Formats: sequence, structure tokens, C-alpha cells
Amino acid sequence: MLLAKVKGNVVSTQKNPNLISHKLLVIQQIDLKGNFIGKKDIIALDLIDSGIGDTVLVVQEGAAVKQILGHRKAPVHTMIVAVVDEIEVGRERKGNKV
Repeated sequence: MLLAKVKGNVVSTQKNPNLISHKLLVIQQIDLKGNFIGKKDIIALDLIDSGIGDTVLVVQEGAAVKQILGHRKAPVHTMIVAVVDEIEVGRERKGNKV
């Protein structure tokens, strides 16, 4: 899994029949501080109604996508599985990480 930020929408009038009614979004991987990693944009299937600017949790594995969709007919490798509300990585207390 990886963290990403939603950057945009993909609009397609023609697509695989198994993708009809599913939203496709442009995402880019981020680090734990919200900074973009690299320059590569990724197209991901979104079933949870995330939107531009959202921080999301993404799977990039065909088997996971198959389990979520319940079939392997859709040509999908990357899927958004959660919208991230907050990231907490330890807390500092008097200079020590807890």
C-alpha cells in the first residue's frame, strides 16, 4: 500500500465494460509529511468517492483489486481503498519520541 494525493479526474467516454460507472482519478505518491514523491502520476480506480486534494491509501496489486471487485474481469492494477483523515507518526515529548 502507499499514500497518495488525488490530483485530478480522468474522463473517458469509451472504456472497458467492467469499468463503466467507476470513477478513475489521477494520483501521485506522497511521503508521510504530504510531499510528492517523484514525478510519476498514476491512474487509480476509486470506489470510495474521494476527490481532488484528498490524501488516500492505495493498493497496487491485482489480487487485492480482484478481492475488492469480486471478479478479475476489470483491467485494474491500482485502486483507492481509503481516504486518510490524519497521519500520526509518534509524538515528541521532551525531545524523545514516544
